[in-house]
Amino acid sequence: MIKKACFITIFVFLSLSLNDISFAQNMKEGLYEIKMTMEMPGMPMKMPPRTWTQCLTKKNCVPQEDKDCKVIKSELKGDVFTWVIECKTREGTTTGHGRTVYKGDTFEGVIKVKHSGTEITQNLSGKWIGKCKE
Repeated sequence: MIKKACFITIFVFLSLSLNDISFAQNMKEGLYEIKMTMEMPGMPMKMPPRTWTQCLTKKNCVPQEDKDCKVIKSELKGDVFTWVIECKTREGTTTGHGRTVYKGDTFEGVIKVKHSGTEITQNLSGKWIGKCKE
């Protein structure tokens, strides 16, 4: 009986510890202003940056503007969050991968998407601007 109680106590302690580690990234949850610039090979002009706001939490920390995209795989290691995204377009389904480094109330990241044989690079930066609106 004592061995069983010790085993359960150790299991619960490890479970709680692992949960804390998985969300221990250096990220301030809340509303972020996100700026994205795009680069495409062969594009003579630089496109103007796009800016939007998004509520980011430790459980939902992918900065994305497109609602037709979904995260199909993600991984958190320290302050670095990586993911694979799948987007539905008129031309079909495209996939991309992203990487974001959170630094408290700011972040920097990059998303690379291959579309019609061309790799598009989206550079991201974000800054915390307040609490999320419920």
